[in-house]
Amino acid sequence: MAGGGRWTGVTVEGSAAVACAPVSLASPTSLAAIPSPSNAVWQLGPIPIRAYALCIIAGIAVACWVTERRLRQRGAAPGAVLDIAMWAVPAGIIGARIYHVITSPQQYFGTGGEPIKVFFIHEGGLGIWGAVAGGAVGAWIAARQLGIPLTVVADALAPGLPLAQAIGRLGNWFNNELYGARTDLPWGLEIHRMDGGQALRDEAGQPILEEGLYHPTFAYELLWNVGVAAMVYFLDRKLRLGRGRAFALYVMGYTAGRFWIEMMRTDEANTILGVRVNVWTAALVFLGALIYFLRVRGPREYLIPVGLPAVATTGPATSDVSQVDLSARGATTEPAVPEGYRVVSEEQFEHWRRTGEAPPEAATPVDRSSQPGTDQSDGESTTAVQPQGEPSEALAGKPAGSAGVPTDGEEDGSASDSPAGGTAAESAGARPVDRDS
Repeated sequence: MAGGGRWTGVTVEGSAAVACAPVSLASPTSLAAIPSPSNAVWQLGPIPIRAYALCIIAGIAVACWVTERRLRQRGAAPGAVLDIAMWAVPAGIIGARIYHVITSPQQYFGTGGEPIKVFFIHEGGLGIWGAVAGGAVGAWIAARQLGIPLTVVADALAPGLPLAQAIGRLGNWFNNELYGARTDLPWGLEIHRMDGGQALRDEAGQPILEEGLYHPTFAYELLWNVGVAAMVYFLDRKLRLGRGRAFALYVMGYTAGRFWIEMMRTDEANTILGVRVNVWTAALVFLGALIYFLRVRGPREYLIPVGLPAVATTGPATSDVSQVDLSARGATTEPAVPEGYRVVSEEQFEHWRRTGEAPPEAATPVDRSSQPGTDQSDGESTTAVQPQGEPSEALAGKPAGSAGVPTDGEEDGSASDSPAGGTAAESAGARPVDRDS
């Protein structure tokens, strides 16, 4: 249903719509226009296939792919993002719906409202602010189970999330919604009068268009989000951001754009002091992210898996063929799953990746003094992050393995000087990862 739709010239009776007067298709001064789809729902037998849902799913898939690559470049085992998504995606959808209901309660609890429709997510009504908050809670739960700091997950997700949002905005295009005021610009958007995911049609069977053209604010936000993703990616490579600062950078970039784009929209929304609620939300969230970005300091965090069996290698380091002791892997072909991770510096991670030798528990300083679980000794620390419910002995007495950790990828393009065949990380069968995510 298009927000802020104008029904001039159309009489609606039940599900039927009768055109009462011809409707201008575009402003007479416009030389071009962006068309809109006249169909947002397709029936697969009794099952409706909604374009908006497909866009959301595609965005989630892209975000997971980007996050998986970046997590592996930081030392996480393959597939960790799927374990995180199992918690974060449902929690994000729930959070998005809760935010929408809280900020638009009259649709469900006001005069003529139907409270049961709170659960009708398929009819639309998701707020990105609630999605990020709910997804963060889900990701935190999953990260604790995996033994990965939430800040590592957040920084890995930072470029992928705005890409997911950009793809999701295409669903608003299919729905003919979230547009702005009238415009004569060449990129003005045509808007259909929609009902139930289908364009209403005139007596001749032609889709009925709203009069004039409109600012495609959903497209402005789509392009802005792509720019935010690029900004976060390149600044993260240059500045080596850690401790959640890459995610804070994404939040600042997104909210800065949402602030001015939200003020262009004409769909119905609740206001505070005459200003849309989402404008206030964008401003407050921007300030919170800015404060976090300026106050929090610390190097980028890398992970060394804990609790995996060491894999022996034989033969000279310069051998063209890796000689692996297959008996060390056991009879199973299942990928090894770490019991937890140790948080180390980039230098320690590179040394471990080249040699398979984990640093001692108290080694090169890593600024983690504000994080729980930090073992400090004479100002030097590394952090052992343990999955919830695992015995602490697993982190202290077992050698760090390397199965499933990338052997030749880093975002800054710096080459690893691993020998061609003999490191423990390579012998564990780790798949190579491209340098750029």
